[in-house]
Amino acid sequence: MEELSFEDKIKKLEKIVSELENGEVGLDKAIEKYSEAMALAKECSDKLNDVTLKVNKIMLDNGSLEDFEVEE
Repeated sequence: MEELSFEDKIKKLEKIVSELENGEVGLDKAIEKYSEAMALAKECSDKLNDVTLKVNKIMLDNGSLEDFEVEE
């Protein structure tokens, strides 16, 4: 099974939230959708955390990575 992109996961999460908000799904289906939404939210959060760590690194001229710090 192909991994969904971050953007596709967000779209799917938004769709699930919309379905739950409209209140037209039964309890069992709502629980299933809620569980799926929580898993998607965790995957998206993990991805954002990973990207944040990568963005906070800068490449030095010699090719090594160093933590990025803002000088005040």
